[in-house]
Amino acid sequence: MVMLAGVAFSFVGIVVRFVEAADGWQIVFYRSTGLLPTILILVLWRGRGRVVPAFRAAGWNAVIGGLFLAGGFTSMIFAIINTTVANTLFIFAAGPFLTAILARLVLGERVKSHTWMAMVVAAIGVAAMVGGSIGGGRLLGDLSALFAAFCLAGFAVSLRAGRQAEMLPATVLGAVFSMVLCAAMMDGFVVPWRDMALCLMLGSVVIGTGLTLLTFGSRYVPAAELGLLALTEVVLGPLWVWLAIDETPEALALFGGGMVLAAVVFQSLSGRRGRAI
Repeated sequence: MVMLAGVAFSFVGIVVRFVEAADGWQIVFYRSTGLLPTILILVLWRGRGRVVPAFRAAGWNAVIGGLFLAGGFTSMIFAIINTTVANTLFIFAAGPFLTAILARLVLGERVKSHTWMAMVVAAIGVAAMVGGSIGGGRLLGDLSALFAAFCLAGFAVSLRAGRQAEMLPATVLGAVFSMVLCAAMMDGFVVPWRDMALCLMLGSVVIGTGLTLLTFGSRYVPAAELGLLALTEVVLGPLWVWLAIDETPEALALFGGGMVLAAVVFQSLSGRRGRAI
C-alpha cells in the first residue's frame, strides 16, 4: 500500500506542470478543495457514518499530523513551481532520514539494520541524482522541497503515534488547514476553468488515493520504513515529466534513481522476510 501511495504521488509534478495561470496558493487551495470530500467520504465509510467519534478517537495526533500535512501540501507545490520536478523529488527523498530521526526521538522506534542499509543505498542514489544541480537560482524551490520532506516526516510520525485509532481525520484536517492558509494568502479565487479542473482532480484522485493508501499502510509499517517505501514517487515523478513535456533529467539523475528504486525493493523484500520469520 505504501509503495502504491508513492506511485500515486508521482503524478503530482506532471499535473502541476499542466496548470497555466493559477499561482501556488490557488493550486493548493483548489487541490485541497478536491481532496476534502474524498477523504470525508472515507471517514464516513470507515466510521459507519459516525464522524465526530472518529475525530475524537484520533485526538491531538490528528491535529498535529494535519498541521504537518498542510505545511507539506503548500511547500511541495512551491518547490515544483520554483525548481525542476526531478530536483524537488530528489531533495524530498531526504524524508526517510528525517522520519527515522523523528520516530526515534518522539516514538522511540528502533530502526532495523536492513532499513539503515537501504537508507545508505538510497542516500548514495540521491547524492548521485542531485550532484551539483542544487542552487543555480533555484534556492527557493530547493528549500521548499526540504521543508516539505520535514513536514511529511512529521506527518508520518504522527500517523504512527496514533496508529491505534483511525487516522484519516488527520488528512481531513490537513486539507482544511491548507485551505484556510491559502485563502488568507491568495490574491483572488478566480482561475481558469481548466486550471481549476486540474487542481480538483489532483486533490480528489491523485492525492486522495495516495494519502488513503499511506494512511492505511502506516498502521503496519514502522515510520522509518514508511518514508523509504514511498520513495517510488522519487523515481517515477521525473519519468512522467520527461515523457510528457521533455523536462529531461540528467543521466546521473537516472542512475541515482535506479539506486533509490533498488533500495526500495530491498527494503520491501527484507520487511516481508522479517515478518515471515
